[in-house]
Amino acid sequence: MFPEVRVQTQGALFDDSDAEAELPSIMRVMDLQQEQLARSLGDGHRVIHGVAGSGKTMILGYRAEYLAKANTPASKPILILCYNEPLAVKLESVMQAKGLADKVHARHFHKWCRDQLKAYNLLPTDKMSTGKLMEEFVTRIIQGVDRKQIPSGQYQAILIDEGHDFQPEWLRLVTQMVDPTTNSLLLLYDDAQSIYERTRTKQFSFKSVGVQAQGRTTILKINYRNTRQILQTASLIAADLLTADDKDDDGIPLLKPISCGRDGQAPILIKLPSLREEVFAIADQLSNAHKEGHAWGDMAILCADWKTMDLCADALQHRKLPFNVRKRTGEFNPGANAIQIMTMHASKGLEFPVVALPGVGHMPDVGEDEADSARVFYVAATRATQRLVIGVGGGGGFGWRLAL
Repeated sequence: MFPEVRVQTQGALFDDSDAEAELPSIMRVMDLQQEQLARSLGDGHRVIHGVAGSGKTMILGYRAEYLAKANTPASKPILILCYNEPLAVKLESVMQAKGLADKVHARHFHKWCRDQLKAYNLLPTDKMSTGKLMEEFVTRIIQGVDRKQIPSGQYQAILIDEGHDFQPEWLRLVTQMVDPTTNSLLLLYDDAQSIYERTRTKQFSFKSVGVQAQGRTTILKINYRNTRQILQTASLIAADLLTADDKDDDGIPLLKPISCGRDGQAPILIKLPSLREEVFAIADQLSNAHKEGHAWGDMAILCADWKTMDLCADALQHRKLPFNVRKRTGEFNPGANAIQIMTMHASKGLEFPVVALPGVGHMPDVGEDEADSARVFYVAATRATQRLVIGVGGGGGFGWRLAL
C-alpha cells in the first residue's frame, strides 16, 4: 500500500543503535522525505512541525516509552504535557497499559499546574470562576518557580503535544522544568490546529521562550490518519486557512497537509430540514457501522456546542445505542465500548475510525468568526480515520460548500 516505506531504517528517528526498538505502525508509513528529516533529530531540544494525522502523537508516545526504558532506573520521571484533558487521559491510559505510569506522567497543562501548587502548598484559597482559577494556577506556578518555592529541573524529559495551544509564557515555564543534565525536550506543533485565539494573536520565536529549536526541527507534511476523501473534505472548508506559510526553523510554519493517498469511501452528507432529524439519521448511520463490524468505542459524535450534544444523546438513547457524554473534566473514558459524544474542541489529539459531525450546516454560529469555525471543523473532521458523516442541513454555514 505504501511503496515508499523503509521499515528497517525508521529506528534512526530516535537512536541508530537501537535496532530492536518496536516501532508503532504509523512510523512504518513514513515516506523518504520524513525519514531523512527524522534522521536530523539529535539530543537536546527538538521541535516537530506536523500536520494533523502525521503521527506526531504516536512519535511522542514512542519517544516517552523509549526514554523510560533506556534510563532504568531513573531518578526523575518523564512528563508528557498537552492542552486538552481527553488527550491527556488517553496518553495516560497508553502509558498505564505499557506499565510505565510510574515513570511517565501524562497530564493536561492546568492539571499539572494544580498538582505542582498542591505539592508545594501554593494552591489559592479564594473562590473564583473556573477561568479565573486556571489563570491563577498559571500565575502562581510561574511566580513559585521564579521565587524558587517550586524547584526547576524536576523531569528527566518533557514531551509537549499540542504545543500550538500553549501560550508563550507556558512554554517558557515548562522549559525550566527539564533537568539541565539531560536537557531533553520534545515539542510537537501544528499551527493549523490552533483553535484557541490567544495563541494565534501572539507571534513569538521558540528561542524567546527557551526552546532551542535551531537545527533541531523536523517537518512532517504527510497526513496518514485520514483517507484522501476525508482530508479533501476537511481541507475544502479550511482551504484559505491552510495556505502554506514558510518560516525559519525558529518560527512557527503553517503547513498544508499532503495526503498519503489512502483511499476510502466519500464522506456521507446528511441534509434534513431540522437538526433533530439530522441527529437521528446520524444515529442510524452509526448503528449500520456497528452492524458492519465497527465497535461502539470506535465511534465519536463531535459537536460545536452542548445543545447539539444533548440532541445527539437523546437520539442515541431513543435508538438504544451505548454512548458516553463528555462535557467536563473526568468524563472521558477512552476504554469504554460506547459512542463518545464530545465537543469538537475536546476532540483535539484523538482519533476514531468513525466520526459524525452534526450541525455543520449551522457553522459558524451567529457572532462567530468564520476562520475560527473553519479551524474547529478541520480539527474535528480530521479525527476520522475511515468514515466521516456530516450533517449539512440548515441551508447555510459550511453545509452549502460541502454539498456542492
